[in-house]
Amino acid sequence: MLVSPNFGFLEIHDPQLVRLGALAEKYFTDDPNTCLIKLRQFGELLAQLIAANVGMYNYDERQVDLMRRLRDKGILKGKVYELFDKLRLAGNNATHAFADDHRTALSNLKYARQLGIWFHRVTTKNPDFNPGLFIPPQDPAVETQVLQQELEQLRSELQASRTVAELAQIAVQQEAQRRISAEELALIAETEKQAALNHLVIIQATAESQSAQTIQETIQRSQQAGENIDLDERETRRLIDAQLRAAGWEVDSEQLTYSNGIRPQKGKNLAIAEWPTDDGRADYVLFVGLQVIAVVEAKRQSTDVYAAIDQAKRYSRGYKIKDNETLPGGPWGEYKIPFIFATNGREFLRQLQTKSGIWFCDVRRPENIRRPLTTWYKPEAFVDALNQDVDQAHERLAEEGFNYNLQLRDYQIKAIQAVEARLAQGFRELLLAMATGTGKTKTCLILVYRLLKTKRFRRVLFLVDRTVLGEQTGNVFKETRIENLQTFADIFDIKELGEAIPDRDTKVHIDTVQAFVKRILYPSDNTAIPTADQYDCIVVDECHRGYLLDRELSDSELTFRDFNDYISKYRRVLDHFDAVKIGLTATPALHTTQIFGEPVYTYSYKEAVIDGHLIDCEPPIRITTALSEDGIMWQAGEAMEYYDPITGRIDLVHAPDEVKIEVEQFNRQVITEEFNRVICEFLAANIDPSLPGKTLIFCVKDDHADIVVNLLKQALIDQYGSVEDDAVVKITGKADQPSQLIRRFKNEANPKIAVTVDLLTTGIDVPEICNLVFIRRVNSRILYEQMLGRATRRCDEIKKEVFYIYDAVNLYAALSPLSTMKPVAVNPNISFTQLVEELNTVNDSTAAVTIVDQLLAVRSLIFEV
Repeated sequence: MLVSPNFGFLEIHDPQLVRLGALAEKYFTDDPNTCLIKLRQFGELLAQLIAANVGMYNYDERQVDLMRRLRDKGILKGKVYELFDKLRLAGNNATHAFADDHRTALSNLKYARQLGIWFHRVTTKNPDFNPGLFIPPQDPAVETQVLQQELEQLRSELQASRTVAELAQIAVQQEAQRRISAEELALIAETEKQAALNHLVIIQATAESQSAQTIQETIQRSQQAGENIDLDERETRRLIDAQLRAAGWEVDSEQLTYSNGIRPQKGKNLAIAEWPTDDGRADYVLFVGLQVIAVVEAKRQSTDVYAAIDQAKRYSRGYKIKDNETLPGGPWGEYKIPFIFATNGREFLRQLQTKSGIWFCDVRRPENIRRPLTTWYKPEAFVDALNQDVDQAHERLAEEGFNYNLQLRDYQIKAIQAVEARLAQGFRELLLAMATGTGKTKTCLILVYRLLKTKRFRRVLFLVDRTVLGEQTGNVFKETRIENLQTFADIFDIKELGEAIPDRDTKVHIDTVQAFVKRILYPSDNTAIPTADQYDCIVVDECHRGYLLDRELSDSELTFRDFNDYISKYRRVLDHFDAVKIGLTATPALHTTQIFGEPVYTYSYKEAVIDGHLIDCEPPIRITTALSEDGIMWQAGEAMEYYDPITGRIDLVHAPDEVKIEVEQFNRQVITEEFNRVICEFLAANIDPSLPGKTLIFCVKDDHADIVVNLLKQALIDQYGSVEDDAVVKITGKADQPSQLIRRFKNEANPKIAVTVDLLTTGIDVPEICNLVFIRRVNSRILYEQMLGRATRRCDEIKKEVFYIYDAVNLYAALSPLSTMKPVAVNPNISFTQLVEELNTVNDSTAAVTIVDQLLAVRSLIFEV
């Protein structure tokens, strides 16, 4: 009879789990290499079983891909995912590098049993299931002193927790397992392998008929059970060792200890365990060469880590020089060691902040508040931090004028000063809200330049959400002259798209969210995940990102399932780095303020029009067809949900982006020849491509854009006799060289009319655009305002005074109640005299304010002319 002291309780789920567990126990004594391979197989089957239980099992899928799918679904969270990964990586090393370390094998036996308990609790809906302490396997033929001590401790703990009868039964089970030859046991497991695969198919078929609510309940149970995984202190230390090692520290909490005579050495970055202080023994003290840098308090998995910072502070206060080590300056008040850490080895989870992550406090300034990190600092990051004087940086910022080659407008200077003031107050999340076309990127360029010049930050990540925006940003940094006729790139080292790892001298790194999602969440086994200290400031351009990902993005950029998946991964990228986050947007929304806080400065479209920096729009021109007359049905109360009765305004900063209007079905209907022929004939009659100004048309999808390009050319020929073929061009992700087409649209005479889907909705600056055409609906108010923003820029070369909206789908009327971008002057052609007369006769205060705004807008146009 097959027996396994540690894995027998899994028999009810699949006997193959017990067989693989028993094989691992069996091989531990004489062949730890095979033990690790069997534990990897155990982890593979366990992951396949949990996937089948929620209808996600795919035959022949790589283990790492399955684990990541389960993680993204919310099933393998935090410590559960990490333990699965430990089994996978150790098994890979055993297979390919012939690793055969008994200590690693023993740890992985413990990990596998913890995962088995987690799985049993999830599938049996019994969160309190407890099979008792781990039962150590039989002694190996050759034992190190450390391994012997660990096995003896495990047996001592086991004896203290079990009765004599239970211990006798365990001894019988282990003897029975010993009598079965490894070859016989392996043969049984291989023979029953197909039965296990058949079992997976049956479970998968059953799960496919489950309701979404049932599957969601399973996910919730898996997360709850994962939170209750409790590794002993020894295993927690080993996990912490691995995390420190990944950040460049030389560490082994069982060998590199103070009691073993380990001391700091020149040229080495050591994490020395069990270092004595006058106020107790620190779990680790970190040394960069001879310099003592940080102290670490390590707790077991179940301990709340937030409060453990106080214990680590005690060790900093009680530190005394013992040999040839040196202190890095100070003291800072009562503290001798400047950097304080506490951890329990758990991955940082926002919903379990105080119980996870690596908590950190820089005690050099009393106002520095402890905060969680996702990884350890590299040794050189501590050196950089010691060389940085934040107070001096803010003094320099206060003295730094704005006498740059790039002349800023008043509101841009105010925006920069607002950010710098909040930084001086210790804020770490900041949001700038500036209307599209008011120069956010150039404002940001000067802001980043000032922050680097005064050494307030060491390295800035400039984050965008698509490659074309990254390319544009790179060009701005390389071409804009800042001081002494030098460009930003002449003064500071820049890394652009495609360069994954910044150099030590890199000051600005421009890259996409998608690239960092891949590096942080989907790294290869041979790729190091960036450490939390890689950037100390992140600037996110167009940080609203409040709409579904562009259908025109390439496969490499289309990393997200939907908006919620984007926000989740976007948030994880930002959380990964211990950096100040500065967001720039024209359209703040609920998810934006949840990440970056309330706007520290706002410059609206209305203000920009009144000040003469942006162009006003005419009321929309409706293109009426039978289809567009169907109307748009609003959900009851939708427009009033964020209405502020005190101000009489709709609060869009705290409103979600998505508007509940029907989109998909309508958009499918507009892709018909007859509907689009009517639209194109109307456009041809109203838009002459030989006149100044350009036109941007928004379609549903790529093949719809093809239809419109073809029909519009025919309509223009009918209207004007001829049209250049290059005058009307499709610019989508599927077009030939879209980046080059965008440059031509901006800089050359042709194309005069660009037909797109999403590619030109955000971040594209073509001032000559005078006409916007909507032949699609969207349910994102942010996307809608970004679309309108393509035409708001001034273009004095063509004497642009207003822009025009051609609406074939009644989109303007649907989204206008939740939009800040409306005509400032209801009739932009109204005379100044007429407005003054109206102001003298109106009695309503609200109407008076509106007329004043119109007067200012008209005045700005008069004086600009």
